[in-house]
This record gives sequence, C-alpha cells and structure tokens, in this order.
Amino acid sequence: MNGVGRFVFCLVIAVVTVSGAATVYGDEARNQRLRERLASNVLRWGGDIEGGGPYMFRDPSNPDRIIGFEVEVIRAVVEELRKQLDLPGLHDEFVHYEWSSLPLGLAKRDFDVLINGMEITRENITKLRFTRPYYLYCQQVTVRANEDRIKDFGDCVKFRVGTLAGSAAYRLLEDAGASSMTAYEGQIEPYQDLVIGRCDAVVLDFPIAAFNVGKDPRYKNVGEPIGWGGYGIAARVDDADLVAAIDAAIISLEDSGKLEAIYRKWDLWNDEQKALGDIASPEALLAWADKKNGTADAAGAEWTFKNYAPLLVQSAGVTVGLTVISMIVAMVIGLVVAVGRLYGPPPVQWLALAYVEFFRGIPLLLLLTFLYFGLPSLGIDLTAVQAAVIGFGLNYAAFEAEIYRSSILSVPKGQWEAAHALGMNDVTAFRRIIFPQAIRTALGPMTNDFVAMFKDTSLVSVIAVVELTKQYQILARSSLKFVEIGLLTAALYLAMSVPLGYLARYLENRWSVGHK
Repeated sequence: MNGVGRFVFCLVIAVVTVSGAATVYGDEARNQRLRERLASNVLRWGGDIEGGGPYMFRDPSNPDRIIGFEVEVIRAVVEELRKQLDLPGLHDEFVHYEWSSLPLGLAKRDFDVLINGMEITRENITKLRFTRPYYLYCQQVTVRANEDRIKDFGDCVKFRVGTLAGSAAYRLLEDAGASSMTAYEGQIEPYQDLVIGRCDAVVLDFPIAAFNVGKDPRYKNVGEPIGWGGYGIAARVDDADLVAAIDAAIISLEDSGKLEAIYRKWDLWNDEQKALGDIASPEALLAWADKKNGTADAAGAEWTFKNYAPLLVQSAGVTVGLTVISMIVAMVIGLVVAVGRLYGPPPVQWLALAYVEFFRGIPLLLLLTFLYFGLPSLGIDLTAVQAAVIGFGLNYAAFEAEIYRSSILSVPKGQWEAAHALGMNDVTAFRRIIFPQAIRTALGPMTNDFVAMFKDTSLVSVIAVVELTKQYQILARSSLKFVEIGLLTAALYLAMSVPLGYLARYLENRWSVGHK
C-alpha cells in the first residue's frame, strides 16, 4: 500500500471511529437524560379501555386487570427500556382517558405517551411526535352472512354503512361519498346493528373486525383490504429523547420476534407486518401507505374554517330539531301526568306518581341505550332519532309534570271559586282561568329545561345520532383542533340557547299582571 492509500485508509477508519463514538455518546447522553427524567421508575401511558378489544379492555375473568394487544406492546416496550436505560425498577402505569381527549391529556402531562390505535396521519404528526409504526392496519368490510349484494368496499358505499366516529374508516367512507353512513361512539355497536338490519355493512380497522367478528357465523368479511396505515406510540412534540428510545425498543422487539408473537397470540398477524422493519419513521409510513393505497393520505388535508364550519352548522340544525320535537313530547306527556296526579282517581294518581319517580330517577343515558339497543331483543326496532325523541320526551316529561303541578297549585283557590260563580264547570275553569295563570309561573322553569335539553342532546351520540357535540368530537379527532373547533361549537350552543332566555323574559313581561 503506497502513502496515498495508507492516508485514505486511515482517514476512513478515523471517520468511522469518530462517527461511532459520536453515536454511542449521543445515545448515552440521551439515556442519561431519560434516566434522570424517569427517576421515579414509572412510565405513564394513556389509553381508553372503553374502546374495547383487541386494543385494551378489562379481563372478563379478572375485571381489575387490563388486557389487549396494545397493553402487551407497551409493556414489552417498557421492558426493553428497562434494559436500554439500565433502570431495573422501571415499570408502566396506565392512565384511563376518553379516546378523543388523549392528545389533550398528553399535552397536560397527565401521562408520558399514548397508545390506543392512534393513527399516523399527516395531520396528526403536526400535533404529536410519533414513534415508528408498531402495527400496520387496513380497513375491513363486514356484512351479514346471508348478504349477497355487497362484494367489496365499492359496493358498500351505496348502502347503509356503519363505522366508528372520527376513525380512518370514517374518513375513507366520507371521501368515497358513502350515501348513508352512521357514525358510532363504540366499536361493538356497529356489529350489533348489522345483525338486526339497521345497517348493511360495517367498515372498521382489521384488528376490530378480527376481534369482534372472528368465527361468528352471523358475519362474513368481504373484499380486499383497503385503506392501509399504521399505528404509532405518540409523545409530546418536544419529547424527541423518549421517542428515540422507544423506536430502539420497537426495533429490538421486531428483531427478537416478540412483536410477531404478540400479534399471533391475538390473531392479528399478517404478511404485511413483515414490512415494519423497513418503515423507520412516521414519514416513511406515510410514503408506504400512499404507495400501498395508490393515493395520497386524504386525512392529511388541511382543516380550515371552510371545511368544518358548514358541518357544525348542519349538526346544530339536528340539535335544534331534536330538542324542539322532544320538548313538545315532554310538555304534552308532562301535562297529562300532572293533571292525572292532581285530579285523577287514586289509581291514576299512583300511576302518575310512579311515572315521575321512575323517569326522574333513572339516568337519561341508560334510558337511551335501553330504547335503542335493548328493545330490538324484544322485537321493537326503533331508529336512532325515534329512540332519542322518545327517550328525551319520557325523561323530561317527569320534570315538566312537577313544574306544571306546582304551578297549578300556586294559583289561589279563590280563582276556582270565582270561575264556578260565573257558571263554569271544572274543565272550563281549568282551561280558561287556572292553566293560563299557571303557565306564567311555569314559563321560567320550562325555559331552563329547554336550554338544558339543548345540551343534553349530546348524549344521543351513544345511539349514533350526529348532533352538534358529536360532530365536534368527530372533527376534533380528525384535525386535533380541539380548541378552535370547540370555541365555534360553544358559540353555536350559545346562539341557540341565549335567545330562549330573552324570549322567556319577553313572555313573562307580556303575560304579567298589569301589562298593557
């Protein structure tokens, strides 16, 4: 080797040595920072056990225990971090959070990372710092076993299709122009409605379909997998050290085969998971998904005021319609119950009292769930809107009945005597003298109930009615603009409820004694 050759050889060795030393030093410096941060030996992770399997859910044999494939993934990651950081006492701590609020809980530092089927999308990576993907998902179309009209995703968008609100499947169906789409709060309810015929197909992530459908003979999966993407563990944007350490842990789990073992245990392994080792970052995942899907990630489109404002206004219209119809039902039933309790024979009075105590004593959410999901087992199948109107009407009628009863009793007995002196019978006296005076007293409490019902309509999200609050949750989950969209949602609620207060005060003044 001549002098020039020796110089080049030594230069290459020096560069490699320095680069390796820098890498080792960088990793060690990072690890030292993490050791100081995790001195309490606890890594807190957020998730939503209400989301259900196979992600995370309570063990049926031991409800105090949380199980699921993501529980096993995060605990395997913590085990790798324990070795990587040389922290023998490091352990995980679960923090339950509603799914839609997980990014907010992360920002508030209620936990260190979140893992709960959080999709790596172009929009999400601007608000959260993701690790490399730990699972590659796709969307699966599920239909009833005897369904022959729907062969694939292209067919299902022409029929009634159910999905999870704010999910990748929801956005995929929205982009495909699904003619009739129902967004559910939970992932079990769509399959229940599919069985009883409320929808014709369900589109959800493959892990959900695999866990809930499985070998159930009532269902079958159709069509090729579509809508590929990846789940990642998310941290705060400025938490580069922790994300880098978790990335190293995921690589170790892939190389050792532990990740594959977890997925095989939960029947979630497929050949696509072999690509995980080649997808080293969220950006690489997006490029992989674009190629796999043959299109750019639609979820990455920028959410602007023009995108979400019309949807919120449209949902506000649903809230208004639902509230007005339900309040009319409540007022009619409430008046009947109040009159029956005051002037009916003893059996009617007892029934009226029982009605008030029963419907005033049970949670409205329980009533709505029973009407929509419970009655079909008894052969009574209500639509979501019908169940909502009946539920609100029955519940609020109990409160309206008490308002009417107390208002009627507040009318002086002398008014009855004066009416009788003028030759009126009891019915005429009540209709022309007593009730008009009572309604003036009742107007204030009735208005309060009307405003309360505007806000309580948010409960109908559990039975798949997309009113204002539900639309806010869907849009906020898709865009992560919780504050911006939340402020507009609050403004719409105020625009609907504040005028009622002015109307009530106007009517009170107009109907007051001495008004000219």
